[in-house]
Amino acid sequence: MNDLKNTSNLAAIDAAHHLHPFSDMKELNAKGTRIIERAEGVFIYDSTGKRYLDAFAGLWCVNVGYGRKSIAEAAARQMQELPYYNAFFGTTTPPATLLAQKIASHTGEKLKRIFFTNSGSEATDTWFRMARVFWKALGKPQKTQVIARRNGYHGSTVAGASLGGMKLMHEQGNLPIEGIHHIGQPYWYAEGGDLSPADFGLKVARELEAKIDELGEDQVAAFVAEPIQGAGGVIIPPETYWPEIARICKARNILLVVDEVICGFGRLGEWFGHQYYGIEPDLAPIAKGLSSGYLPIGGVLVSDRVADVMVEELGDFHHGFTYSGHPVCAAAALENIRILEEERLVERARDHIGPYFAAAWKSLEDHEVVGEAQSVGLMGGLQLAADKSTRRRFAKPDEVGMLVRNHCLQNGLIMRATGDRMLASPPLTINRPEVDEVIDTLRKALDHLRDAKMA
Repeated sequence: MNDLKNTSNLAAIDAAHHLHPFSDMKELNAKGTRIIERAEGVFIYDSTGKRYLDAFAGLWCVNVGYGRKSIAEAAARQMQELPYYNAFFGTTTPPATLLAQKIASHTGEKLKRIFFTNSGSEATDTWFRMARVFWKALGKPQKTQVIARRNGYHGSTVAGASLGGMKLMHEQGNLPIEGIHHIGQPYWYAEGGDLSPADFGLKVARELEAKIDELGEDQVAAFVAEPIQGAGGVIIPPETYWPEIARICKARNILLVVDEVICGFGRLGEWFGHQYYGIEPDLAPIAKGLSSGYLPIGGVLVSDRVADVMVEELGDFHHGFTYSGHPVCAAAALENIRILEEERLVERARDHIGPYFAAAWKSLEDHEVVGEAQSVGLMGGLQLAADKSTRRRFAKPDEVGMLVRNHCLQNGLIMRATGDRMLASPPLTINRPEVDEVIDTLRKALDHLRDAKMA
């Protein structure tokens, strides 16, 4: 399948039968689909043989890198032994049970229960229902309202898209659904004005308290946010933000939900993003790095505060999925975590390759069209700017972001653009020469934007 004829055939078949996620299908079919055939390490290869350095780890997820034969072998063994059984009707399977134990070994003392799903979006739907059920079981059925952030992302199911604060998603399907509200995001560069980052962090965090007062504390079930906003542009909050959010949730008796779908399993140089920020969530959806994308699996980390009520007070929780805790997916996830542990990839992201990546990424701030370059662990956001001195942004942010992204793509580098921010989240296995390749290719793309003289 490495010849152009077969590539053309596959593209035609794809256009005729395959509806892609988050895609303008008319535009995609006119251009033709890029067909990815194989991968190894941090590199993927398309059907023409072209190599790309995947600085986005698929969709934030291939933490242990591509081509891990031991994960494939673990899945194959499990398929031969027990390809499927469910977790309903008082049953379990060894991989699901052992995976729950293994995850709990990295979560801390107060976050020891896991409810398995098949994706981050399903994990969002799960905690959303769980939060409301929790309060009802405590005799407070009116506590149903949930607060999230503008420009946050929590999946694309009805509940997930509603909780996410993205207008383009809300415009399709009459969203958000009832009972969901949004406050501001901690995006200092774009919205901080004359405030210092520290003061802005406090200001935007306190929007949560104002929203709780508006809705009534006795009506609010939970607040949800990503440790670092991912799809919204790798928005890294000021250091004052998360301590104030945690204080407010505790003081006002609402559940704190930390969305770990992207930040979990080493992305920030800690096992979970809430550990990086020193906060304790009541609920935390997980996915992506749980299996490094090798098989679909997700879940919700459940604190003792919530789990004790679910176990002792609730009775049946009428929620779950056919494939919750799927034994093959769980076996793959167990092997993925073994690799993270044995190769010390989380510590490597914190102590070794992460600092190297941070310095290299920060070096891009000397470029004429870069306003700021921020990173934590192996997650970076690069703000494009028309005028660095005033933080003035380009008039057409989507166009400049796609111009840089497409230039990278043409030169063998997978990046992501969210408006006028360039995003990176490479596999945790990336090495120094590969980081240098990312920076060199991206710098040339920034030169291309500068020379295009876009206002």
